[in-house]
Amino acid sequence: MQIDQVKIAVVGLGYVGLPLAVEFGKKMPVIGFDINRPRVDELNRGHDHTLEVDAAELASATQLIFTTELAELAKANFYIVTVPTPIDRYKNPDLTPLIKASETIGKVLKPGDIVVYESTVYPGATEEDCVPVLERVSGLKFNQDFYAGYSPERINPGDKAHRVSTIKKVTAGSTPEIALLVDAVYRQIIVAGTHLASSIRVAEAAKVIENTQRDVNIALINELALIFNKMGIDTEAVLEAAGTKWNFLPFRPGLVGGHCIGVDPYYLTHKAQSIGYHPEIILAGRRLNDSMGSYVVTQLIKRMTQQGIQVKGAKILVMGLAFKENCPDLRNTRVVDIVQELQDYLVSVDVYDPWVEVQEAEHEYGITPINTLASGTYDAVVIAVAHGQFVTMGMDQIRALCKPAHIVYDLKYVFPAAQTDMRL
Repeated sequence: MQIDQVKIAVVGLGYVGLPLAVEFGKKMPVIGFDINRPRVDELNRGHDHTLEVDAAELASATQLIFTTELAELAKANFYIVTVPTPIDRYKNPDLTPLIKASETIGKVLKPGDIVVYESTVYPGATEEDCVPVLERVSGLKFNQDFYAGYSPERINPGDKAHRVSTIKKVTAGSTPEIALLVDAVYRQIIVAGTHLASSIRVAEAAKVIENTQRDVNIALINELALIFNKMGIDTEAVLEAAGTKWNFLPFRPGLVGGHCIGVDPYYLTHKAQSIGYHPEIILAGRRLNDSMGSYVVTQLIKRMTQQGIQVKGAKILVMGLAFKENCPDLRNTRVVDIVQELQDYLVSVDVYDPWVEVQEAEHEYGITPINTLASGTYDAVVIAVAHGQFVTMGMDQIRALCKPAHIVYDLKYVFPAAQTDMRL
């Protein structure tokens, strides 16, 4: 296949797939495929509820169509899979979306076609888990009738500076020739350039350690915060001082959720354990980061008790539910840990987040965010997400929501230490 013969289909139109499809759709015909009909319908109306792509950008992708029809999908010969790769309740990789997408593509796969995966997986998943599904459903033989590639996504939800085209892209293919073609296809839209990995497994491993590295580093800072809190030392002041050295890494303590950092390490540790190695540092970091919600609540309840604020029946406001600031993404948000832990103390919890959709929050977590805030209502406020709206409100307006005796716990260092009552 020559590059001018490539006909792209992007399978999965979420936070990763849609921006990618839009970039390709500005330059060449692209089929955007998703099994979620309401999602396809909204995109055909020119709206993206994830807010990753605005109406003007959608309109600029003049060669992009959205569909749920297999007949349309069958017109492609270069399939890019961008479905989620979550973990289950036991923190094991859940490849169900990836397998289902592979089955769907297998139904329309033709000799000469190429299937490229962008979903984050453990090393070996493309060739060991996905390719056999393609072979079984299509009846074609891998690296003889069809080929595979891997190019891990690097989407950062809510980030309007680092976009698909401006982030360097790792690419790989199942043969040297296919690897070069995959790389050439992505170079059509990636102005930041590409890095051609030596194999699919190398590219898979590179992706999964990107977020594992961040997770371990944040775990270290979280542990330091626990130590400094016991010593009565302000963690932020320590980090600012240490940050004056040129090679000190600027991590901050906090909740670690989202679709990447809080999930990807479990893919790597799962694979490691399957080959007989028990990871020590990675799993220790995961345990510590997963415990931060409980720690936050314990510290808050302790401070309330010290200040004579009745805990049972108290009313507490949690500001923010999305997993990060200035985006509506609720995937694997660890703010829910705080909400659930507070409810165990028999307090009344209100959650306020102007970014998230109420129906999605109810569906995913059984939490109904409030729409309005009333003055003089709360015994405590937890600023859990650093949304721009909360910064704009200012501390005076936030304290006005509280009773005379109250506590404001700023998890995200939104305000200077002198303005808040508690910080991590």
